Amino acid sequence: MDDDSPQARWERRTEVPLTLTSLLFLTAYAVEVLAHGLTAVGRYICLVVLLAAWAVFAVDYGMRWRLSGQGRRFVRSHWVDTLVLLLPLLRPLRIVKFYESVQRRHGQPRLALQARVIFYAGLSTLLLGFSGALAVYQQEHGAPSATIRTFGDAVWWTCATLSTVGYGDVAPVTPWGRTIAVGLMACGLALLGAVTGSFSSWLLQVFAREDDAKPPGS
Repeated sequence: MDDDSPQARWERRTEVPLTLTSLLFLTAYAVEVLAHGLTAVGRYICLVVLLAAWAVFAVDYGMRWRLSGQGRRFVRSHWVDTLVLLLPLLRPLRIVKFYESVQRRHGQPRLALQARVIFYAGLSTLLLGFSGALAVYQQEHGAPSATIRTFGDAVWWTCATLSTVGYGDVAPVTPWGRTIAVGLMACGLALLGAVTGSFSSWLLQVFAREDDAKPPGS
């Protein structure tokens, strides 16, 4: 039976607007970072969109906090939402939550648990990778002695960082760039661990079913 609490009703009503707000935020941020010939008016519009999107997330967070009735426990039990509110880099992950909500509306998810983990991890990697590349490029491309000069360099560095390969041919040199790098390294390790663990669990289940299917003594 679906949860009919005030918080659950609020989340169902706002999931689509919040997903669109996430996409709008990411689009405005990408335009601001990549459109070097953007006029002052254009940059002002992008800034207004970014601040408005953050305000929407803040209002949603405050409403869910109030409706939950959990007080300070809400922050601990919804730490991902707290990070999404505080760190712009993670706001596009709202799209992953929207997909999960859509699947839940249709009853049990159509994908197995391991497949869902791999899918969510893959989608999160794409969103984090694009956002991280934008953030690093914004901080690095104009810095003295920077090795990340183009957005292509930023994408290449982000792929190497999230995959935990770390070639070292390009690397951030600014304090904010290195701070973003630490966050991406942590996310890369977590996502890689989730995918590896889920794949290993799936293999163990497959081998267990094969052993159960064998006749005794074979």
